[in-house]
Amino acid sequence: MLFAIIVGGLIGYAFGKFPGFLVGAAIGAFLFNRLKRRLLGKLQSIQSGFIESVFAVMGALCKADGVISRDEIQMAEAMFVRFRLNEEQKAKAKAAFNRGKEPDFDLDAELNRFLQGSGRQPAFLQMFLQVQVSAVAADGVVHPAEHEMLVRIARGLGLPESQVDQLEAMLRGAHTHRAGAGQPSSEDQISDAYKVLGVSPSASDADLKKAYRKLMSENHPDKLAGRGLPESMREMAEERTREISHAYDVIKEARKNSA
Repeated sequence: MLFAIIVGGLIGYAFGKFPGFLVGAAIGAFLFNRLKRRLLGKLQSIQSGFIESVFAVMGALCKADGVISRDEIQMAEAMFVRFRLNEEQKAKAKAAFNRGKEPDFDLDAELNRFLQGSGRQPAFLQMFLQVQVSAVAADGVVHPAEHEMLVRIARGLGLPESQVDQLEAMLRGAHTHRAGAGQPSSEDQISDAYKVLGVSPSASDADLKKAYRKLMSENHPDKLAGRGLPESMREMAEERTREISHAYDVIKEARKNSA
């Protein structure tokens, strides 16, 4: 704001000396506050749309196998807590989840609405997909019908099917990491680590590092927050960067041991 006041004041001074400086500074402050309100309003709109679309699609996804179990309802409720939703947000999330369960729910229209509101930012879209994968695989398993719908969701967001494989691999890696900390990585873990980073096992060390740095930059929680990711979902963004880092470490260790 100080910068806007100074610039406005200098412009005013150029035209009207000291009185012009005062008028210019006031105009600069006014324009700054107006722009700030508009930007905050836009961020709040993106965040609200993100939460509603996330839970609407989640409702449809949980019904992918034909029925919504009590476990899936509890999972959705756990997401309310995990994302630290306030009462107003929780009510909107519940309504969106129930809307997604309806037989006439238009999944493609919902995804398109989210695309328009999010500005089609790749990392934002990947985070949306990550929430869906986490929701249906809290136990580390994604069932075939759920996988098919996840692929459909990815395509609706303009993401490649490999993104689903990447996120499922990331989820398996997280469960294995927690369960077997300190144990040597298996072939399956190493294979999943390559999927997480989106590179081939034949990639050079330089290309591996480049892919890792790119993913870490794109998914930095602060960067995503600046683009409109709700603060309540920061924890999931941090989990994603931790799993990207873990995958990189798994591959480096595997390459070191095979050298």
